[in-house]
Amino acid sequence: MPDPTLWGVFIVASVVLLLTPGPAVIYIVARSIEQGRAAGLVSVLGIHLGTIVHITAAAVGLSALLVSSALAFAVVKYLGAAYLIWIGIRTLMAKDPDPERPKVPAEPLRRVFRDGFVVNLFNPKTAIFFLAFLPQFVDSARGAVHWQILLLGLTFMGLGILSDGMFALVAGATGEFLRRSRRFLRCQRWFAGTSFIGLGVTAAMATRR
Repeated sequence: MPDPTLWGVFIVASVVLLLTPGPAVIYIVARSIEQGRAAGLVSVLGIHLGTIVHITAAAVGLSALLVSSALAFAVVKYLGAAYLIWIGIRTLMAKDPDPERPKVPAEPLRRVFRDGFVVNLFNPKTAIFFLAFLPQFVDSARGAVHWQILLLGLTFMGLGILSDGMFALVAGATGEFLRRSRRFLRCQRWFAGTSFIGLGVTAAMATRR
């Protein structure tokens, strides 16, 4: 078990970090505005399934390999960037809503879940974050380090599900209001598409620092 005091400090630090929007939050907000709260919450689950993979990797030391190997980092970085850009292009190429019936075809929830998982899985910054952040709150005198890292990671994930769920609900409620506007229906796919492409470009420019 981690030291209770360090665990408390970790929770406070995690909340501050989670309330600072990053790529995952942008993805969740875009999906929530575009398709509603249900899609937003499903995207949260997909994102954090990817988080579990990163937590496990950090606990067994694979994240260290990602940081130390330029090739491994480049492969993960460019796969993730390409996937984000592909989502953006796919969104931009979708048909405009029928002006006589302002309804945008929704992505199947299984695809929303899958996209969230892949977006977070191939985000090398997530792996580096866990490698750099979690060990700061580990006390080697209190037992196996990998179990402490796993517990801290799961704590962070639980807090992340709560905060990201809040973003999804707020954005989904806003989206329901905006979707009553025909102008918004014409613009929303451009917002989502350019957001995903921007995230892909940002991911491609990531460094190991």
